[in-house]
Order: sequence, then structure tokens, then C-alpha cells
Amino acid sequence: MSYNVLFLCTGNSARSILSEALMNDLGAGRFRGFSAGSHPSGQPHPDGLKELQRRGHDTRGYSSKSWDVFTEGAAMDIVVTVCDNAANEVCPVFPGGHVKVHWPAPDPAHIEPLAARQAAFSAVYDLCRARIQALVDLPDATLKDKIQLQAIADIKA
Repeated sequence: MSYNVLFLCTGNSARSILSEALMNDLGAGRFRGFSAGSHPSGQPHPDGLKELQRRGHDTRGYSSKSWDVFTEGAAMDIVVTVCDNAANEVCPVFPGGHVKVHWPAPDPAHIEPLAARQAAFSAVYDLCRARIQALVDLPDATLKDKIQLQAIADIKA
């Protein structure tokens, strides 16, 4: 069985893109990651892409897109909001009987100076990786359990 996981954020440039890439790599075909935003920035944050590349991820094909892209087509099994703004917005209806959870992460995109922003991207990457690894390690029987999935948000990198 394969699970579709959609990561939502307001701008879809940093946290959700990192999560999408991590899910696609760590999910090893059992999970497929996607990402979108309520008000997409139009492109992934360059420092986020650099962090992914530094950690060995292929960054080709990742883009910043509206969550409206996912209102038709592939059904989502799990929808994860990674920023408080997106969690508080009214999400569109996505196909499928998905479970919605909130895994907040600090936004590294606007931190200055550059060295602090790069360190923030690294920290958010570690946090997202720990949570996604916990998700992919779950047995199939618990993947529709909202309480179990939400508990993953308590994992600290």
C-alpha cells in the first residue's frame, strides 16, 4: 500500500518543501510526499534547496504551488500543516478520507543574517526529518489514527 501525504504551509517555499523532499526519500515508495501553500511564494526558498542538496537530496522538480492543485486528482491519506497560519486557515476539500494533523515548525525563510538563516534551515530540516521518520516507521494499522499521528509533533530533533 502507498500513502499520499500533503504538507501545507502558507508560502510553500521552505518547511513544506523540505517535508515533501524528506517524505519522498524516506518513504521509499510506501509514502509519496506533496506540498502546497495557501498563498504560494512562487518558488522554493534557495536556502531550503541548498540544505536539501547539502543533505544529499535531489531538488529537481520541487516547486511552490497553490493547495488548489490538490483539490482534484490523487486522494490524500494524510494532510499535515507545518505552519500555524496554514493550520488556522480554512483548507479546501481534498479528495479521499484523509487525516489532518498539525506539526508546527519555525519559519527559517526570513531570518537574518545569512549564517543564522542557514542554521535555522538546518534545524528545521532535522525536526522535519525526525517527524517524518517517525511517521514512516509506523505500521499501516496506525496510519489513520489522528491521535498517534498528532503525537509525532512532540518529537524534537
